[in-house]
Amino acid sequence: MDLRRLRYLHQPSPRKQRNRLRLPGRMTLAALLGAVLFSILSPGKAHAEFTVCNQTLDVVNLAVGQKVDNADQTDGWWTIGANQCVNVIREELTNRYIYLYATDVFGHAILNGSTEMCIDRRRFSIRGIEECWQRGHIAARFVEVDTQEQVRWTYFLTGSSP
Repeated sequence: MDLRRLRYLHQPSPRKQRNRLRLPGRMTLAALLGAVLFSILSPGKAHAEFTVCNQTLDVVNLAVGQKVDNADQTDGWWTIGANQCVNVIREELTNRYIYLYATDVFGHAILNGSTEMCIDRRRFSIRGIEECWQRGHIAARFVEVDTQEQVRWTYFLTGSSP
């Protein structure tokens, strides 16, 4: 038996090749349809419920304050590029008021708020807003954002933000 005949015997017929090529495509399509149906019928994933969009031309660093378990808490930092949005609270809002503090890349405040809360130079999560300096933190003035008791809110940081 010559080598060409041996190779021919091990190759499937063109009809079997066509079926074999189609089967993975069908499986991929079925898997895709299943995933789409699953995503439609299953409960939704957690969506960001408080988003901050930076509509300035500068990169900003953002800290967020809110009530957590009946105590004031501040968290930071989120870096938001120009014309970018960041999801800072991922569950439905339970607080009517959210507090924001933003700086430019040089650390200068770009929001002028009236509510004093604590921040740190590096990433932080601080419980309590009193006696920042005595506890080794920095006191900063946060802007109060009234979400009007909505469960979702987007704040647009512009060059003329309060």
